[in-house]
Amino acid sequence: MSLLPRVLLLFMLSVTPALGDGGFIIAGVDRILREEQYLIEAHVDYRFSETALEALDHGVPLTINLHYRLRRDDAWIWEDAVVDRRQLYLIRYLPLTKLYQVMRLPDGEKQSFVTRDAAIGALGESGRLPLAPKTALEPDEQYNLQIKVSLDIESLPLPLRPVAYLRPSWKLSSGWTEWPFVP
Repeated sequence: MSLLPRVLLLFMLSVTPALGDGGFIIAGVDRILREEQYLIEAHVDYRFSETALEALDHGVPLTINLHYRLRRDDAWIWEDAVVDRRQLYLIRYLPLTKLYQVMRLPDGEKQSFVTRDAAIGALGESGRLPLAPKTALEPDEQYNLQIKVSLDIESLPLPLRPVAYLRPSWKLSSGWTEWPFVP
C-alpha cells in the first residue's frame, strides 16, 4: 500500500466518531396549561462524548442550547414560527468543592450535585419553559412543536474552540424533533 492511501485511512479514522461517542436524544415533552399559559417540559437524554466529559471533569464549563419553536402545521416554509425561543443551561465542575453545578441561564438558578451522573440527569429535566399564552393559539388549529438540543461550541473557552469545530466528538446535537401540538 502506498503512502497516500495510508494517510487517507488514518485521517478518516481520526475524524470518524467512535460508536457510542455521544449525542443527545429528546425522550419526550410534557405540555402543561397553567393560569392560561402553555408551558412545556422537555426530557433529554444527554449522552456526552468522552472528550466532552473529560473536559467537564477538568473544569471546562459546557453550555447547552435548548431551542424550541411552535409552528402552524400547514405553515409555509417562509412563515414565522408562532414561538421561537432558546433556553441555555450550563453544567460545570467546581474542583475546590468537588461538586457539579447545573445552572439555568440567564437567571442563574443553580443546583449542585456530588456526582457527574446526577448533574447530567438533572440537566435532562429542563424545568417548565414558557411556550405561549392560551389566547395566542387558535383552538381549532394544529401546531408542531419542534425542539433541538445542542452543545454550544461558541461558549467554550477560546483556545478549545478550533479543536471543537474540527472534532466530531464536540458536535453534540439531537437534531430537530417534532411533536404535534393541539391547544
